[in-house]
Formats: sequence, C-alpha cells, structure tokens
Amino acid sequence: MQVDFGYKISRLAKDLYDVLTGLDLDDVVVLGHSMGCSVIWNYCDLFGPERLSKLILVDQMPFITSNPTWSEPEKEASGAIFDPQSLYDTINALAGPNGEETTRGFIGGMVTAAISEEEKDWILQCNFRFPRVHAATLLYNHSTQDWRDLIPRINLPTLIVGGRVSLIPWKSQAWIHEQIPGSRLEIFEEKEGGQHFMFIEGWEKFNQIVSDFIG
Repeated sequence: MQVDFGYKISRLAKDLYDVLTGLDLDDVVVLGHSMGCSVIWNYCDLFGPERLSKLILVDQMPFITSNPTWSEPEKEASGAIFDPQSLYDTINALAGPNGEETTRGFIGGMVTAAISEEEKDWILQCNFRFPRVHAATLLYNHSTQDWRDLIPRINLPTLIVGGRVSLIPWKSQAWIHEQIPGSRLEIFEEKEGGQHFMFIEGWEKFNQIVSDFIG
C-alpha cells in the first residue's frame, strides 16, 4: 500500500525497528546502500545497537549538503555533493513534470561506462516504481541529515564499502572508517565497477567481501 506521508529517514528507521521487534530478531547484520546508511544511522541514534550485531555501510557520505562556511577538511569529511541552492534545484526538478528525466540524469552519474544498458535500465525502472514527488520529499529529508556526530559513537563491527569513482567521494568513506574503531574499509576501483552500484557492476567481489565479513 502506498501512502502520501511518512517519507522521512526517521520513519524508515522506525519501520526497521518495528520489523525486527515484530519478528523478534536478534544479532541481525544490516546492510544499507546509499540512503539505507542514513536509515541505519538514524536507527542507531534512536535505539542504539538493540537487536543488531554488525553493520554494512555501502557508499553514503555523512552529510550531503554543504555549509558555505565550512573549511576544506570539513567538506572533504562530509562528502557533500549539494549546496543549499543545488539541493533545492534538484528536488524541485525531481518533483516536477520532468522528474523521470531528472532521475535518468542522476542515475547516469552513478554508474561506470562499462555497465550494460539492460542493467542501467533495470536500476531506472526500480526508481520509477516510487512516485517522483515522494522521491523528492525523501531526498530532501535525507540530504538535510548530518550524521557526523553519530558515526564516531558506533561500536558495532562495521564494514564500509565505497567506489573510487563514485559520485559519493571516496574520502568520505575513509573518514567514516577512521571514526569507527576496528571497522573495515573496501574501496572498489573503477575497473572493478567502483561507482555507486558496485554491488551490481562488481557483484562477485562485493558478495565475497560481504560473505567474509558476515562470517
């Protein structure tokens, strides 16, 4: 069932909590890709490590939208790809009549040149299942969450995966790794499919890394 409300990271984090408690699951390994990492971080902020055993964080920066007063080290650590103006321009385009075309452009910047047209189209069709106006609402909420104070408080075994040529700056993944004691960092090179969807383009290596981490 689709609803017209609740498209916020905090609501998705509560959904995750409700599923785990409803099914009475413990010692769960959770994997989040992109926005999914924000959901995990919000879960940890609200509920701590309850019911979790390990985290897998795939290609998400700590804060998407930069503050004009930031220093270069702050920008690098956050991995921001928007400033306030470009964020509003993007969400307005996504919610507008050319929302699908905006999505095509956005996804086109998330894959390497080596990806097949079939795989790229599959990613797009998955996106289009979600109305663009709701996607814009969720993207705005996602893009205004700052997790830099939460990440250093994570004390679960954590695997961090990024891509060398991803639109998510790889140095922000290195920053996350530096903040979480004992965490493991894997950066996929371009020839390994090291863009935002490395789990599709470099699926064999990705699956092996995840399998080894889970144990």
